Amino acid sequence: MSPPKISRLRHVAVRPLLPMTLSLTLMFSAVPLPAHSQSVPSDGSVLPFPSEPMKGVAKPRLQDSTMQWPAAPERLPKDAPNILIVMLDDVGFGVSETFGGEVHTPTLSRLASEGITFTGFNTTSICSPTRAALLTGRNHTRVGSGTIAERAVAFDGYTGVIPKTAATFAEVLKNYGYHTSAFGKWHNTPAIETTAIGPKDHWPNAYGFEHFYGFLGGETSQWEPRLTENFDAVEPPHDDPKYHLTEDLVDKALKWLDDYRAFDPQKPFLMYWAPGGVHGPHHVFPQWADKYKGKFDSGWDAYRERTYKRQLDMGIIPPGTKLTERDKTMASWDSIPADQRPFQERLMEVFAGFVEHTDAQVGRLIDGMDARGLRDNTLIFYIFGDNGSSAEGQQGSISELLAQNNIASTVAQQIQALEKVGGLAALGTGRTDNMYHAGWAWAGGTPFKGTKLMGAYFGGTRNPMVVSWPAHIKHDGKVRQQFQHVVDIAPTLYDILKIPAPKVVNGYEQLPIDGLSLASTFDNADAEPRHKEQFFDNNGSRGIYLDGWFAGVPGPFIPWDTPGSAKRLDAWDSAKDEWELYDLKNDFSQATDLARDNPERLQRMKERFLELAEENSDFPIGAGNWLRMHPEDRIKSSYNSWTFSQGTRRMPEFAAPGVGRQSNTVTIDVDLTENADGVLYAVGGAGGGLSVYMDAGSLVYEYNMMIVENYQARTGKIPAGKHRIEISTAIAKPGGPADVVISVDGAEAARTKVERTVPTAFTATESFDVGVDLGSPVSSAYFDRRPFEFNGRIDGVHVELTR
Repeated sequence: MSPPKISRLRHVAVRPLLPMTLSLTLMFSAVPLPAHSQSVPSDGSVLPFPSEPMKGVAKPRLQDSTMQWPAAPERLPKDAPNILIVMLDDVGFGVSETFGGEVHTPTLSRLASEGITFTGFNTTSICSPTRAALLTGRNHTRVGSGTIAERAVAFDGYTGVIPKTAATFAEVLKNYGYHTSAFGKWHNTPAIETTAIGPKDHWPNAYGFEHFYGFLGGETSQWEPRLTENFDAVEPPHDDPKYHLTEDLVDKALKWLDDYRAFDPQKPFLMYWAPGGVHGPHHVFPQWADKYKGKFDSGWDAYRERTYKRQLDMGIIPPGTKLTERDKTMASWDSIPADQRPFQERLMEVFAGFVEHTDAQVGRLIDGMDARGLRDNTLIFYIFGDNGSSAEGQQGSISELLAQNNIASTVAQQIQALEKVGGLAALGTGRTDNMYHAGWAWAGGTPFKGTKLMGAYFGGTRNPMVVSWPAHIKHDGKVRQQFQHVVDIAPTLYDILKIPAPKVVNGYEQLPIDGLSLASTFDNADAEPRHKEQFFDNNGSRGIYLDGWFAGVPGPFIPWDTPGSAKRLDAWDSAKDEWELYDLKNDFSQATDLARDNPERLQRMKERFLELAEENSDFPIGAGNWLRMHPEDRIKSSYNSWTFSQGTRRMPEFAAPGVGRQSNTVTIDVDLTENADGVLYAVGGAGGGLSVYMDAGSLVYEYNMMIVENYQARTGKIPAGKHRIEISTAIAKPGGPADVVISVDGAEAARTKVERTVPTAFTATESFDVGVDLGSPVSSAYFDRRPFEFNGRIDGVHVELTR
């Protein structure tokens, strides 16, 4: 449990001049220690700092008094740098040409040639946990972030809530005078707390960021993103062929910098810029993907061989490093049928184009800082991924949340469904939520084993990092190979600024910082490694780094075979796992398991892992798998019935009624026009969703089962005027079939059977909307008419969950 908040009662009711209502309010309110309290020290151990006393003299008479404002305190070094932290998404160690890969990343290469590179930097192997660890400097489970926000469960280390006892570096630096902003992906707010009504005390602005523009969930369409600006939902431009979210994030960041320069340029700024690129869906303009046409025709096995040789030649990996073998459960390129290879190749071309496009936008942001005279004293951390490359595309997918839902499908099904929405040309567009074959993700992690979601292998946790600070860091051509972790960024900032990690922030006693400053490596590539110990756990794939050795367990979950992992999970017992052991001083890639040769060392490391796991609220081991075994326990609204108006908009799917996954009855009171058109209600997007809409006077129920299957029911033409429409859905179990019956004015008008339903969620950030389908459209039938606003009147939509 989190430490209690420090509070006390203000006994002010005895002061007769206070209004009685205010006196009673203050008397019975437990509040944090006030900033002006004389008991608050001014050394930075308690934040916020106490208010400066007024310098003037207050006498009874105005003419006897003097007024003088106190001087603004100087709490930062005189040359305190601006700080830019860039973190890409789902991109592994062997993707970028800067680190030996085959994807063009000129910005990363430019910064590497000006600054310093790191090849021993580690993440947590998954999105929300890495972000929580980055922002707080604490281990992911210590701060309630053992899994992604959408998969939160009721164990202390997995709630999806960063506690106020773990202040972010934004909160700390803001107290010292920094202006703070965040752009892009957040993914650290509970999924049911993202509605317009809140609560909003776990949104970015509540964690120290004065300005936020981006999306709160784990992913979003690059073409129709579900955006939030500070505390409000905002819409991107509709049908702008030049719009792309990553470009928008640069534009908004530069606009914020212009405001900063205009309004308060004497203070330094902190910017956290974390685009959705290159998390799925892989969305990019075709000209970027076309740059790579034909470059990957030899497949992922050959890609790894080429990348490995370049990494050795470039000095990215130490001499003697071995190229690890492909896992026996992963397909070889030679096993891919010839008629499926164009599909697999184009998926990788789109991904590569998306990576290069994202890197180009980072360059545009940095060029913008340069043009504004801000570059020289800006410290940049360019973290190339929040985890390894993602295998969630499984065998190659046009709807990447199939994996999150444990829904099995074949490549033939994917290709057949793709043909219906435009064939290969549709990949990368808003018509698909495409993601490449897991083999490409494995290749993107060269020379390591594993992918995203594996805490035991560096293919899941090892990410390139480049640091640039022209005014203070000189390029020396040497690679930093010390073991480091994302928790080290926050203490590095505090170290550079010579400020203490606070003990109390906003009245909350703070948890200990787990990270250690890596600033000693800025001017010394051979600095003694400071990070001697680190624990990892993600879905039971876990391990411990201990002074040059690594002991770990791959775990029960195979990221590239989500449906197949279900049987493994049913039989799994963490106490019976077989551990592996690696000497990282002589085995950079974890290629040679020494567990049998060093049983005593392994036993000590296993025991130490359990100690750290308990200390960091990691129990039960593998809690991130709970919802894979119990999808009915997903976080969801506590309500069983809702009444919506025609103006209901942007209700996030996780907070909305589960009309596509639970038994329910929806009753709509509607006044139709002649030949009525438009959406009555919809949830989800092009990658999967449910929509009920009018089309030329007929009512259509459409269940888009992640693109690969589509089920519809259509009524006859309904005349103009007032009608009551009832849609009854019966689903016996999560993921099971659904019987759907549509009645109009009490008479059955149509019915259909949905053979498979989505057990967890259609999407990560799409919403439930009434009278319109905002964002990515559920149905291709109105793709060119989106958002397909209803042209009649909806008097009410009532939803009742019936099981």
